[in-house]
Amino acid sequence: MTNKTGNTDNFYGIGIAPGILATLEHIKFKIPTPIQVKAIPPAIRGEDIVGIAQTGTGKTHAFAIPMVQRLAQKQGIGLVLAPTRELAIQIEEAVRILARPSGMLTACLIGGASMVNQITALRKNPRIVIATPGRFLDHVSQWNVLPEEVVMLVLDEADRMLDMGFLPQIEKILKSIPKNRQTMLFSATMPQAIMKIASGYMKLPISLEVAPSGTAAEGVTHELFIVKKEAKLKLLSKVLKQYQGPVLLFSRTKRYASKLVRVIRDMRHSAAEIHSNRSLAQRREALDGFKSGKYRVLVATDIASRGIDVTGIELVINFDLPDDPENYVHRIGRTGRAGLKGHAISFATPDQSSDVKSIEKLTKVTLPVSKHPDIIAEQFMQGAPPPQRHHHQRYAKPYNHNRQHRRKNT
Repeated sequence: MTNKTGNTDNFYGIGIAPGILATLEHIKFKIPTPIQVKAIPPAIRGEDIVGIAQTGTGKTHAFAIPMVQRLAQKQGIGLVLAPTRELAIQIEEAVRILARPSGMLTACLIGGASMVNQITALRKNPRIVIATPGRFLDHVSQWNVLPEEVVMLVLDEADRMLDMGFLPQIEKILKSIPKNRQTMLFSATMPQAIMKIASGYMKLPISLEVAPSGTAAEGVTHELFIVKKEAKLKLLSKVLKQYQGPVLLFSRTKRYASKLVRVIRDMRHSAAEIHSNRSLAQRREALDGFKSGKYRVLVATDIASRGIDVTGIELVINFDLPDDPENYVHRIGRTGRAGLKGHAISFATPDQSSDVKSIEKLTKVTLPVSKHPDIIAEQFMQGAPPPQRHHHQRYAKPYNHNRQHRRKNT
């Protein structure tokens, strides 16, 4: 039975084994999301899948449930590849809960964490391995894990996995694992160029789209302020006073993220930062502190725009607009999760008209322009040339091979 939101009323009747249904009941998962309704039945049948759904709509369980169920019936291991350490940890936590009643062990292989501990976990013969690509290849090169044992493969956040320097590592992994495997790709966005690459490694994949690629989360409202660069900090101070709840703020660069944390603390708000210059332990402390309420504001680069599942984020602030309009979708998807309401505020400078138009074209949403009574409002420059990329943005283009070394142990 389907309700008005497109969900079924419960997880029964879509092919899930009784033991897993009991686990879902225990963790109070009662109503499947649209992507789960569409993806779980064919995935349980062993079909290849390309799943496109808005961020925060339950993609992890859409592949985790079929993976646990199928591995209970066959030999081999399931491999889940993720673009960031934080997302890999989050996936492993969700999969472990589902796998534990069946006696299956999991292992999480990520850069920045102890190789010794990971080797110990692999020696216990885990059935499901969640990894970042570089660290997985490290273990393969040391014979700690055998790629020929992989019978199920998931690429989570597949568009990011197959661009921005990950492609050579992904291709190396794909060539090392058996061709006769099940492959599932999930993401909120899936550009056609990436779809063609993905399709080359899959067997007649079923395309499941519960929202058009690039669609923004339904529960999120949008707001745009056009101000001069030097007015951004003053506007930020006003916005942080206006809202009371947790805030996720995005900076374009790591260096400026660190500066913003200091400035926000001077504004008398607790804040932490999360980006690739921080160690894994520092990133975990910042994220855990944000979840617990120790930090009200989490300042991040786009490393946190995907896969960070924190409920109750009231506001996302794009202090800097993203280089890639698709990252706007992922950034704002951190709020308004699991059916809740959320709000996204973006700061744009007068020369960023083309950046805003690119976001609006992708999301099919017009960003309403607001004005603050204490801040001088600007307008977009007519006929302004596209903003020049500064030296610190040179890694933003897809397939830039300079990123490969930097991404090796993500």
